[in-house]
Amino acid sequence: MRDEYTVSGLVFAGEELEAIEAEIVVKSGIITSIEEKENASGRWILPSFFNSHTHIADTVAMDYPVCGSLSELVAPPNGVKHRLLAESSPEYLISAMKATIEYMKFSGTAGFLDFREGGISGVELLKSALEGEDIDGIILGRNGGEDIADGIGVSSIKEGIVAVEAAKRAKCAGKFVALHAGEKDALDVDGAIDLSPDLLVHCTHATDGQLKRCADEGIPIAVCPRSNWCLGVASGRDNPPIRKMLDFGCKVLLGTDNVMFVQPDLFSEMSFVSCIYGIKDSDIYRMAVEGSALFGESYYIREGGPASFYVVDSARFNIGFSKNPLKTVVKRINSSHLDKDY
Repeated sequence: MRDEYTVSGLVFAGEELEAIEAEIVVKSGIITSIEEKENASGRWILPSFFNSHTHIADTVAMDYPVCGSLSELVAPPNGVKHRLLAESSPEYLISAMKATIEYMKFSGTAGFLDFREGGISGVELLKSALEGEDIDGIILGRNGGEDIADGIGVSSIKEGIVAVEAAKRAKCAGKFVALHAGEKDALDVDGAIDLSPDLLVHCTHATDGQLKRCADEGIPIAVCPRSNWCLGVASGRDNPPIRKMLDFGCKVLLGTDNVMFVQPDLFSEMSFVSCIYGIKDSDIYRMAVEGSALFGESYYIREGGPASFYVVDSARFNIGFSKNPLKTVVKRINSSHLDKDY
């Protein structure tokens, strides 16, 4: 990336995603000014995405021909994906993770939060894959990997006392604590909330009372709707209950979950949420950005903030005919529309 440059167009600025014709000046990776400019070029400039839940090592199991229950496919330690991970060489795992990182970068994602299996060696492999990559990769380890990672990612409190105690130790050490909860049923949600985590993932079947607790206690929720549907734990707009989450005041984030089943593409995730769940376009877009604020400065476009944005060439294909650019981005855009010069 150039050290200093300008770009002009329709800028979706701040947390409100206010659309203004403007010129952005970037110096050393920081937005130094945003000045309104009439008749700006036919570009749309939007904050980059933060994927709030991934398992990118599962790239090695992409579209593996399997069927079975959720536990048989992904539950530790004997799920199909865990067997495939164990059978893969370190070099193969690193190359697979690097390929998926490149895909995320190519499709507007500037950061991701990964649950990394494999203990200490698993975390070290992802660190190796991140070397030289211009992306914010946050790693949550398990089975001891949390000791050298940014925090711990627990499969579920259903794993038992060992996982619960590991989460408590990580919390005491000041590390980030995230847990899967409520993916298949609501039975592990209250116990997960009791641990005062920094993030819950899924809450696909969380009850109203559990969602109210998350809102009251300020616990964000990362939802992964396409994965839930692929794995058969959702079949309608009530699972995950995104509308209720927002109505209760929960901070809702968007993730893509397991690369074994779902490509880590937040354009596709936003489009799916728009079609199935009836959520406002601005709310959906914020869900795809706000995970960045959990680990530093958010990606929202503002003076003094990081230059974490992407540029849409609205003259490409039929996109320039849009009467509502934000809705078009949420429902229709993909990486083929991005201007790769920025």
